[in-house]
Amino acid sequence: MSPERSTRPLAPTGVTPAQAPVPAKALPPLPAGWTSLQRAIVLAARANLRKTAMVDSTKASLTYASMLLRAVVLGRVLRRVVGTSPYVGLLLPPTVPTAVTNIALMLLGKIPVNLNYTASQALVDSSVDQCGITHVITSRKVLDRFGIVPKGTVVFLEDLPKQVTLLDKVLGAAIARLVPIAQLGRFLPGLNGDHLDQTATVIFTSGSTGDPKGVVLSNRNVLSNIHQVSQHITLLPEESVLGILPFFHSFGFTVTIGVVLCLAKKVVYHFNPLDARIVGDLIADHALTLVLAAPTFLRTYLRKCDPKQFATVTHMILGAEKLKPELAEEIRSALGIEPLEGYGTTELSPAVSLNVPEQVDLPDGRTLFGNRLGSVGRLLPGTEAKTVDPESGADLAAGASGLILIRGPQVMVGYLNRPDATAKVIKDGWYNTGDLGHVDDDGFLYITDRLSRFSKIGGEMVPHMGVESAIQEAIGADDPCVAVTALPDPKRGERLFVLYAPEMSLSPQDVVRRLQATDMPRLWIPAADDFLAVEQIPILGSGKVDLKELKEVASERTRVTL
Repeated sequence: MSPERSTRPLAPTGVTPAQAPVPAKALPPLPAGWTSLQRAIVLAARANLRKTAMVDSTKASLTYASMLLRAVVLGRVLRRVVGTSPYVGLLLPPTVPTAVTNIALMLLGKIPVNLNYTASQALVDSSVDQCGITHVITSRKVLDRFGIVPKGTVVFLEDLPKQVTLLDKVLGAAIARLVPIAQLGRFLPGLNGDHLDQTATVIFTSGSTGDPKGVVLSNRNVLSNIHQVSQHITLLPEESVLGILPFFHSFGFTVTIGVVLCLAKKVVYHFNPLDARIVGDLIADHALTLVLAAPTFLRTYLRKCDPKQFATVTHMILGAEKLKPELAEEIRSALGIEPLEGYGTTELSPAVSLNVPEQVDLPDGRTLFGNRLGSVGRLLPGTEAKTVDPESGADLAAGASGLILIRGPQVMVGYLNRPDATAKVIKDGWYNTGDLGHVDDDGFLYITDRLSRFSKIGGEMVPHMGVESAIQEAIGADDPCVAVTALPDPKRGERLFVLYAPEMSLSPQDVVRRLQATDMPRLWIPAADDFLAVEQIPILGSGKVDLKELKEVASERTRVTL
């Protein structure tokens, strides 16, 4: 039976702001027994043996009992083949076998490192080298599809079932189903002395602006973020989640493995978020209630899916890029769903804030609607935010716009083997997000731009996103078909370049003329000669624009040295 859809009125206008900033909501202690991610998953599995845990588009389906059994048995096999390095790489898309392999490695006491199969060979090799990975688990289909051959010993996932012995099956069944939880550490190294400060995983940054850095997330980071999400948004008892975000993305790892399995929900995986028709069928066939995606993916679904396929969806959470008002309205009109915009970064495990489709109570006794248009939601429990001056680093007054800093239990341990880089972004427990914005008096966070997406031209800071928005408005396009980057310029410091896809309906000359007819600062308007035609705007696997490739394409086309 499909769950009843909650009503989502639009955020009210004219709300009287509080006289003082709302303090961060306290985070209750972690649930009993949550000493590691793997232990939390085992506890949920043992308490929900017959419940469906995970399904994927290949028709694979596991209950919590079968998931735990397979993870234990696979862990016994992996123990014989993955070597002694604490880190094991996975070059695999989100599927049931991939999720089970992550859990198997955790139970084995290894640290799973999900590698970005949409990145270049050089970036994958860099990730392997930084972790000292000696073995990478992948599949022949992945290597054929993406043309990447990872360093080290390659372990093919499809070959592992042949190595399962009768003893593995018998002992695996006994360990998974009969051994008391308190005694599991005797048989599963990952549950022997596990604690909150151990590393849960390393997630490599997308490399959208440079070489990837390994973000070290502890059990405390990931479990706290899972707990924060569960305390912030009301999830259905039988919540079922669409799992299309890759596990090399922190949201994919924390939410579609961590949140789902620690809270005993159901997840349905598919390996390609752009397969709109398959995604639509999965949502309808499994009566999914929660969709997690980037706005880029939703544009495709709106074009290619039947709105009726979304009839059971009660929560649609969008992040990774800004949700345009036009897209939000299209989702409301076409699907009858109020999209919920959230915000996070890899370094914050990743969730920081999230809009919710319900009334929330404030510490001062007021009640307000939890979804405020234009914001990325209220801060999660236990999360603090402040803004500082981008130039001086001085604290700004409450509510003032500036560089956003975050403090809370989800702040990463640091960058792997990079104390210098860690010290640049974490000071006194505050993580510098590199994003600009403010927090209003009711605790709603607003993001206006990334500091790295500004150019200093003629002494003035020019926002790339502002230029992109102005061009989109000038051509009357809802779907993003332009992206702005900048290259060094000897006269003015930097020079803007606009990469545009075939969907741009006007010529660069006409675009510039329309921009000149507005009140847009002349310094912000790119020259028509600086528009560069491309087949498509480069997008990362997470749904974000690939800023590094933007710059490289512009450099190659213009022969301007980076």
